[in-house]
Amino acid sequence: QVQLVESGGGLVQPGGSLKLSCAASGRVFGINSMSWYRQPPGKERELVAGITIGAGTNYADSVKGRFTISRDSAKNMLYLQMNSLKPEDTAIYYCNAVIATLAYSYWGQGTQVTVSS
Repeated sequence: QVQLVESGGGLVQPGGSLKLSCAASGRVFGINSMSWYRQPPGKERELVAGITIGAGTNYADSVKGRFTISRDSAKNMLYLQMNSLKPEDTAIYYCNAVIATLAYSYWGQGTQVTVSS
């Protein structure tokens, strides 16, 4: 009963920046944490960054210092600011929301990020 829609992906040069957005709707009151995952072509899906409601954030070592995850609770929005992008950041990026008490996990459809010169 939670719907997630990602936006903001596109083609960018190495060293450039993009900001991804995730709009959450439905039963958002039960969400404990939200995260960004990504899946490069031919590889497994991996965690990029996460934020726990009422707590803190965590990042994959590969993006720490370059990416910033944030949340706007009033608008039910999740963001991922990506700076100093590298070709290895190329992937489909997915928004994830978890209701831990009920072991519910929700996924968006994904947005493509391509870093190439």
